[in-house]
Amino acid sequence: MDLDDKVKQAIALGREHYEKREYDKAEHFLSKVIGQDGNRFADVHNMMGVIHHDKGHLEEARDEFRHAVELNPHYTEAALNLAVTYNDLGEYEKAQQVYRGAISRDVRGAEEVDSFAKGKIANIHAELAQAYLDVGMPNESVQEYRNAIRLCPHFADLRVKLANVYRQLGDLVAARYELEEAIRVRPSYNPARVAMGVLLLVSGQRQKASELWEEALRLEPDNKAAQMYLRMARNPPATTDPPKA
Repeated sequence: MDLDDKVKQAIALGREHYEKREYDKAEHFLSKVIGQDGNRFADVHNMMGVIHHDKGHLEEARDEFRHAVELNPHYTEAALNLAVTYNDLGEYEKAQQVYRGAISRDVRGAEEVDSFAKGKIANIHAELAQAYLDVGMPNESVQEYRNAIRLCPHFADLRVKLANVYRQLGDLVAARYELEEAIRVRPSYNPARVAMGVLLLVSGQRQKASELWEEALRLEPDNKAAQMYLRMARNPPATTDPPKA
């Protein structure tokens, strides 16, 4: 097991005991992390700060919370813990200063979160949305896709997936809005254009659907879905029922 694996294991065990409020056991593992590679992990310092505070070691707690905030200036929980600790130490002016800064950052928080972190969280919401859909809970799926899109409104693929759920629920207006937004934020994303064509087709707008698929093929001549739908639009089957994608 290399150093990184050992550190990760110690963090996992420390957090497990910490969440169970087994602070002595948690401190054993978290102290190892700090000794080996502590300057990378703000949450480790925050947990150690809570442990010290719980034991009445206020100065040690202050130092740990301060270190956590230095590592991650947007760590609102650690900043609030630091403010409380300053207050307990009688350093009221510092407590107010840190508190005001933490509240101000929290108001701006969503805008200041690293875009990579937002993307990771958005994908977690998307996975949960698919899980809900797989077990027949489309309304819950919609909510999770909305959560994901709030974090990453430029993720065109999420808007297409949400549009497909809306279409299954019969809300064609909402589905069309999401597809229009997907095309707007990412004009080259052909799945949105193909899906919009399907939506137009099921709405009885065959010509407009064909135009969208033709446009998709100009951008991507080998797009199999656009080819198939366009052939079907030009040579509709005998049934009058529109196809379902």
